[in-house]
Amino acid sequence: MPWRIWLVAGITLLAVAAALLIPAMPQPLAYHDFVDQREAIGVPNFLNVTSNIGFLVVGIAGLFVALGRHTRFQFSVERLPWVIFFLGVLLTAAGSSYYHLNPDNETLFWDRLPMTIAFMALVCSQIVDRINVRAGLALLLPMLILGAASVIYWRVTERAGVGNVIPYAVLQGYSMLILLLMTAFVPSRYTRGHDLYWVFGWYALSKVLETYDSEVFGLLGHVVSGHTLKHFAAALAGAAVCLMLTRRTLKFS
Repeated sequence: MPWRIWLVAGITLLAVAAALLIPAMPQPLAYHDFVDQREAIGVPNFLNVTSNIGFLVVGIAGLFVALGRHTRFQFSVERLPWVIFFLGVLLTAAGSSYYHLNPDNETLFWDRLPMTIAFMALVCSQIVDRINVRAGLALLLPMLILGAASVIYWRVTERAGVGNVIPYAVLQGYSMLILLLMTAFVPSRYTRGHDLYWVFGWYALSKVLETYDSEVFGLLGHVVSGHTLKHFAAALAGAAVCLMLTRRTLKFS
């Protein structure tokens, strides 16, 4: 399926070009001003910190599933992208909790870095499943480096006073676009391939909740904010991946 490999490569090159050519934009400082800043039992921003338990649970459960002998893989080496994906989810629990204890650009770096691990590993897992096993595994390390580089570049530019968050934003959009195209148009070697639509649904909901943080907080009577619920929605996207792996089987033609 060389045309599919070239399609992925072409979209990747377009994303890199966009990251380089779109005018630089620093991280808006207002991003860190979450509506729910309540402290409890000595923990600042308590709900935004503790709601990361969803990532912790999904990350641990996913590692057990990805490494479990009952999980279906045609070749054992195919486990690697999934293990790295769930490791990224697990590290996101730590990184996001650390960030919300003291939200600023420096701590945000540790929130975003593990998320790029999860994004890139998931993309490679689908290249393995849907296009070519060797190509997906060969791309894993370069894609992880590319993802980390987008966050490192943002941090370096912020420290230099000329912040540019565009490469990281493009990376997120690229990840979702490439996954959506593969899910829609490239059949998986496994059943349950369309379960990834649940990932898109929960991810989209998490972005809506993040965007309308204060509105959700007011709508729910100042009990829980949109950003807190965003963490649970994003964790459910990872849970959908975990559930897919437990249910799928290899297709035989």
